[in-house]
Amino acid sequence: MLKCISNKKMFASVELAEDVLIELWTKNDYTDNNAPIAVYKCEDCGYYHLTSRGPMNSKLASLIGSDKFKIMKEANRWLDKWKKK
Repeated sequence: MLKCISNKKMFASVELAEDVLIELWTKNDYTDNNAPIAVYKCEDCGYYHLTSRGPMNSKLASLIGSDKFKIMKEANRWLDKWKKK
């Protein structure tokens, strides 16, 4: 298995990394400045990583606060409830 010297999770494409970034935001209630907000291409491994630095990813920024985002969060909340039973 490939591993980056940063020990961060590696994503093969920017699209995959953005999908994971959005999924994390729909599953978690981020309230501090340590939340992942962007995607970048690593100079060491050539793959994409998530970061809490820099400007927020444009796809994530446009989704947050939308009805679609609220529906996604609610769906994940119910999935978590059913998993705990």
